Amino acid sequence: MHTVLNYLKPYKWLIVIVIALTLAGTLFELYIPTLMANVVDIGIVNSDIAYILMTGGMMLVLSILAIIVTITSSYVSSKIAVGFGRDVRRGLFVSVEQFSVETMNKFGPASLITRTTNDIKQVQDVLQMLLGMATRAPLMLVGGIILAVSREPKLSLIFLVALPLLVIIIALINKRAMPLFAILQEKTDRLNLVIRESLTGTRVIRAFNQVSYEKKRFNKANEEFRDTGIKVNQTMALLFPFLQIIMNLTNIAIIWFGAIRIDQGMTQVGNMMAFLQYALMIFMAFVMLSFAFMMIPRAQASAKRIGEVLQEEATVKDPDESSKQVTPKGHIQFKNVSYRYQGAEKAAVEAISFEVIPGQTTAIIGSTGSGKSTLVQLIPRFFNPDEGHVLVEGIDVREWKQHELRAKIGYVPQKASLFSGTIAENIRLGKKTATEAEIIEALTIAQALEFVQEKEQGIDTALNQAGANLSGGQKQRLSIARALVRNPDIFIFDDSFSALDYKTDAKLRRMLKEKIEATIIIVGQRINSVMDADQIIVLNEGKIVGIGTHDYLKETNTVYQEIIESQKMEGEVS
Repeated sequence: MHTVLNYLKPYKWLIVIVIALTLAGTLFELYIPTLMANVVDIGIVNSDIAYILMTGGMMLVLSILAIIVTITSSYVSSKIAVGFGRDVRRGLFVSVEQFSVETMNKFGPASLITRTTNDIKQVQDVLQMLLGMATRAPLMLVGGIILAVSREPKLSLIFLVALPLLVIIIALINKRAMPLFAILQEKTDRLNLVIRESLTGTRVIRAFNQVSYEKKRFNKANEEFRDTGIKVNQTMALLFPFLQIIMNLTNIAIIWFGAIRIDQGMTQVGNMMAFLQYALMIFMAFVMLSFAFMMIPRAQASAKRIGEVLQEEATVKDPDESSKQVTPKGHIQFKNVSYRYQGAEKAAVEAISFEVIPGQTTAIIGSTGSGKSTLVQLIPRFFNPDEGHVLVEGIDVREWKQHELRAKIGYVPQKASLFSGTIAENIRLGKKTATEAEIIEALTIAQALEFVQEKEQGIDTALNQAGANLSGGQKQRLSIARALVRNPDIFIFDDSFSALDYKTDAKLRRMLKEKIEATIIIVGQRINSVMDADQIIVLNEGKIVGIGTHDYLKETNTVYQEIIESQKMEGEVS
């Protein structure tokens, strides 16, 4: 909660203005019943028309001032709340962008989306409400009690029964509602998760005729969200009937005993009217406080969830200063590197040592789950190794500034990730200043120019979210072009040719060899994709079981021989 409230610091002077305006408006409202009592007890009783007009005019002016102050206060409150929501949303987004892959998985995309949207909206709405009520309700409550007691001390004893009852009821309802609000946000996470998975996996769901199953899964999450929401609303709904009952009974008691006092000549009618107005203000203050107590628990639950993300420390941090390059550009070295995913029984990669010579092509091959992708993701430092050192140009990746390290690398992930926008905009993610000629060159090497030119608008063709209007192979080639336009010192192709046919794969590898002079690392499962590499690293269960050329490994390495034989049987190796 404290972490989230830190985002209010830039608005402290605006908050002071809101409090001052609310204070002024409340004081105006508190003074109006006193003037009304004077109109009745002095003006009407003495038939003093001039006094009635003068005091009535003062009441009118104070009412207009109260309205103006309230409108201004509401405007400034809205500005603070919306600005606060924007700042927290930005802070949350920046924090998430710095998370390692492990930390992202810890929270989950659906939960992070909920925290960035729904949770921040809850806190923002409550903040706006509290900015108006934080000063108004307590001041109206205290001021109303003081003025009521000063006018009718004996009648004010009624409040000694009514107010403690209200406090007890509000406390009990709040105690029950607080955990329900936390559960409601978890149900929101679950509902978002199910919807997100259903939308992104719609083709798989339809292909396996699981539409009815997904409907049941959605209905279950939806009904759990509904049931929790009903419990919350039922709990909070108890507050208003109790509040109404106590308020009405208090008014009856005030009128009953007030009439007796008027009849006995112990008080005047105007005084009694003012006392009723102050009683109404006191209960209005309790209504406002009850609204706050109704909303605050949910905001607290949301603020706690936001704070969890903001307080999560990044495991991948920049050093204070970057070290200077000590080996040629594109040089990479692994020294006894091991890495284990959180909660995993065994290491994904273990005791890995090898060297990549600048300008050469290194291929990494192995069965599914052998640790190939994990190994190459240590180079751009998507996470830190548990043991050993990964050196890029002679410097441990932990001593590089992240943006400087990644500027040297053109990374093509296993799953092609494209964004809504044009083809040119997607490729310029690799290099913002890329010219049209550079984009065309990258598309040519990536074997993507032909299908791009077939489109009516060429590189200005708009892509749907995640490139949904392209085939798998087309998306992969655009991802490769995005890395190529960057013209980095190191290329990492993480099984990026898997969706390409053999002819396109061969052309692409040939063009890379002819046009690219950088260090190239290729992760692959097909022998045909790696056989021309200067060195091939064979992985098995997270360990290196062979390093060498295709011809050398073909003669000496059992695991490599098994891969060749299995692919010969499938007709993938000639």
